Amino acid sequence: MLLTMLHERGDRSRSHGLPVSVLKAQASALGVPLMVRPATWDDYEAVFIDALRELGRAGISVGVFGDIDLEEHREWVMKVCDATAVKPHLPLWGQPRKVSLAELIRNGFEATIVSVKKEVLDRRFLGRRIDQETVDDLEAAGVDASGEAGEYHTVVTNGPLFARPVEIRKGSVHERDGYLFLDVGFSGASICLDSADVRSG
Repeated sequence: MLLTMLHERGDRSRSHGLPVSVLKAQASALGVPLMVRPATWDDYEAVFIDALRELGRAGISVGVFGDIDLEEHREWVMKVCDATAVKPHLPLWGQPRKVSLAELIRNGFEATIVSVKKEVLDRRFLGRRIDQETVDDLEAAGVDASGEAGEYHTVVTNGPLFARPVEIRKGSVHERDGYLFLDVGFSGASICLDSADVRSG
């Protein structure tokens, strides 16, 4: 099960600004059911815990989180999981940031930058795929290329776990909460997931 938190309007992911159609396309390509939950920043934690409890009741016992080395992030993960039956697993924890990023590229995952923190990066990075050239340019801009502190966010559209690429179209740029977002949409064939495969709560 993929759990994604949405903006309170319920139309886009909270931190990445991805439309639900793209999330559904990712889940379909991965062959994994999708759970979405709308939330404000004020009730984010409570909604997240409620979703974990539902997953626990459905028999899911482990949650995978992608944090690398920010202790406050790990503490939050431990806190929300401690309130539920779901145990946290952080497979990247403690691994050097450059190693994690190099593995992503070497293993053939395709990730495109869809949002950047305005105070540290400009819009020229939006729409760029994460490859060695982009890594070099991020470092030249003075930020950590892994984006661990939220310098940028990506959408992953292909890789070893995908049955097929997720085709996206790139649109306009807009600003919200100190970030610049590239509006992206799903441009492939229609994705129809059974109601059991998309749980919005």
